[in-house]
Amino acid sequence: MIHEQICLQANEVAREAGKFIGNERIKFSADEVINKGQRDLVSYVDVTAEKMIVAGLKKILPDAGFLTEEKTIDEGNQKLRWIIDPLDGTTNFIHGVPAFSVSIALQQDDELLIGIVYEVNLDECFYAWKNGGAYCNGKKITVTKTNKILNALTATGFPYKEFPQEEQFFSALKYLFNHSHGVRRLGSAAIDLAYVACGRFDGFFEYNLNAWDIAGGALIVQEAGGTVTDFSGGNNFIFGKEILATNSIIHEEFLKVVANKFEQQ
Repeated sequence: MIHEQICLQANEVAREAGKFIGNERIKFSADEVINKGQRDLVSYVDVTAEKMIVAGLKKILPDAGFLTEEKTIDEGNQKLRWIIDPLDGTTNFIHGVPAFSVSIALQQDDELLIGIVYEVNLDECFYAWKNGGAYCNGKKITVTKTNKILNALTATGFPYKEFPQEEQFFSALKYLFNHSHGVRRLGSAAIDLAYVACGRFDGFFEYNLNAWDIAGGALIVQEAGGTVTDFSGGNNFIFGKEILATNSIIHEEFLKVVANKFEQQ
């Protein structure tokens, strides 16, 4: 099966899970929250959506393994595996803030083959397959042509567990506050990356993220013409706990800002 066919079938899996999430939001009660930590929340919606996604993707690629946030299935095949966040932006979901998504990626060895981010509230399905371009609801998308941070709208997120480089993070944030059109924090890294891909944001950075938070969105950015690296300019962004994604044009400038701030001890 070619990557395009797999991606389009997986889109439907993401949409079905998103429909379930949207319906549950209407009747959801905060009493049904399971606390992992103060800012790391989970609910039956996350778990059920993950099981739905796993079941749907198994039908597409029966031999693929899984890396999932809620660990509803053993990992299995690590050479070809789906990387899943069933509900990226759970805190937003719980509080009724309309910014949460389903994130799905397919990875073979160290290479991302498919990326999907379904934003539930706007019914926007962003997706890409390797060397196939990036799309939203069937229309091709591309990154911006903004050529300097001064004219850029950027995005970030706050770590929800550990915040060991708080001073460095806020130093980078302060620079962007004062030298760009602004900084947005939506609460879903998957959406942030999708918005870089479609040109709503010019750049995004965050650290202490997990693979399921960013794998789907990272490929979409790349296929939309953007650049994705870690804070050293390398490729260890899926498991390296740091990611910087831009329209490519401002990447060197953005990287220099973030790298310089995070090198400060």
